[in-house]
This record gives sequence, structure tokens and C-alpha cells, in this order.
Amino acid sequence: MKISVIGAGNVGATTALYLAQQRLGDIVLIDIIEGMPEGKALDMDEAGPVARFEGHIVGTNNYENLLDSDIVVMTAGLPRKPGMTRMDLLTKNAEIVTSAMLKVAELAPKSVVVMVTNPLDVMAYIAWKTTGFPKSRVVGMAGVLDSTRFRFFVATALNVSIEDTQAMVLGGHGDSMVPLPRYATVSGIPITQLLAADEIAKLVERTRKGGTEIVNLLKTGSAYYAPAASAAQMVEAIVFDKKRLLPAAAYLDGEFGLKGVFAGVPVILGRNGVEKIVEIELTAEEKQALLKSAGEVKEGIQDWEKIK
Repeated sequence: MKISVIGAGNVGATTALYLAQQRLGDIVLIDIIEGMPEGKALDMDEAGPVARFEGHIVGTNNYENLLDSDIVVMTAGLPRKPGMTRMDLLTKNAEIVTSAMLKVAELAPKSVVVMVTNPLDVMAYIAWKTTGFPKSRVVGMAGVLDSTRFRFFVATALNVSIEDTQAMVLGGHGDSMVPLPRYATVSGIPITQLLAADEIAKLVERTRKGGTEIVNLLKTGSAYYAPAASAAQMVEAIVFDKKRLLPAAAYLDGEFGLKGVFAGVPVILGRNGVEKIVEIELTAEEKQALLKSAGEVKEGIQDWEKIK
């Protein structure tokens, strides 16, 4: 398969490397900064003999290299900087995403788009509107990232293997996300049977603040290893038609009582993108939290529709 990654910054370049290491296809790394995608792609290719993957990474400034891509991972965009409002970030990244998605629609009209750019759920909506793709072929990455953070925190708290932990985080990719302790398990055992309620509450809060915690530690950047790994897992599910049940930002058309918005929900992810949305049982409190989180995404969509 041909996989194009738009944006050769930390997230995009690391995603491309993960994809190469997993031998998922021929990879194109695209960025507007002259020389950067070419240099990073060459550096990755030169790691191939040691890391045991064939060199099939092309770095380019030319969007024409998107031609006939099967999957497009969108990572390009500005990170939020000190003094920058949410609206500032939305305005700048909406311009970047819109411009890129027009090229995707023209050159890779049969592709599946995996959105990583923030604010992620709103950017997924913008990508869907701009490309005109079926709703199944645009999907946002955040649910996988938020859930893998939750899994790591659970495994650390219990001193168990991360391989045995599973978790589910719904809603928008932000402070209002909805980690679901009832659906977090260790080898099938709910963590509600393994941890006290106050300990679980701390893990939930740390999950919600997972990105901020890393930003505060780095001072001048944001997370990229875990976001890139999460995007690569989604690409793998699409390439091999794995039918993975993963939390991801999907367009909702009545599911969970939500309509006209992208939000994190359990989906079956396969060759055609979002092949099914799985409506799990939620308590009244969980449902209310999901509606609140999706409501914040809707506000972002409305803000974009005013400025586009």
C-alpha cells in the first residue's frame, strides 16, 4: 500500500518511522519546509539495514506525490504555544488542514484519512467536509492515544504487564474526554475490582491531563512518540483489514444520541476505514459526560463555520 504522511515534524516523522519498521507499505513524507522531509526520509532509510526494514520512504515538498495514496495520515499543523488561544489554534490549523485536504481529494480520492492535527475532532470534521469523502473514510486518532495512556497508568498503578491491560476512552480529545473505568480491564478483570475508587479517580484525571503533563515537562514541545504509535496502530488495522475494535473519532449520525459531530467512540477499523460504530452501554453519568465533551467539539465546529 501507499501511505502518505502530511507533516514531517516530530509526530509525522516518528509516524513514518513506525510505519517503515512495521513494513506497512511505501511511505511518502510531505512537508512545506524545503529539505526537511527529504533529509528525515533519507536518515530513516539509512537506518533500514540496522533496523531491518527496506528503504521505501520518500521525502518531498511536492503534494503531487500524494497521487493514488491508499491512506493519508494528517499531522501537519501548529502546536499550541504560550499566549495562543484555542481559537487562534483552530484558525491556523483549519487553514493548513483545508489546504492539504483539497490536495488529498484531488490526488488520492479513494484514500482513508487518519487525522492527528489538533484540535483533532474539529479537524476531522473539517477534513470530512473539505474532501467530501464518505464519513467512514475520515477518522481521528485521539481515542487510541488517550486509551493507551490510560492503559499505561493502570499497568503502572497495579504493577502488571501493559500487555494485559485494556481501556476505553470516549469523547473529544481534551480535558472533557471520558475515560471509562468500567471498561478498563487487566486480563478481563475490571479495574473497579482491583483498585480503590480514589485511586481510579487519580488515574482518570491523569489520563485527561496526559498531553498537558508532557507539555509541562518538555517546556518547548508536545508529545509525539505515543501519538505516532497510536496513528501507526490505526494504519496497521486499515492496511491488514484487521477489524480492530478501537476508540477513535468518528462522524456520528445519531449514535449515542449525537449528530453532526466527530467524537471518540468505539469503532471497528478495517480496510474501508470506520466499518461500524459500536454503541456500548453507558450509565447516565457516562452518557452525560460524553454529551458534554461532544458539545465542546460542536462549539469548535461552529467557530470554524463562522470563519471559513
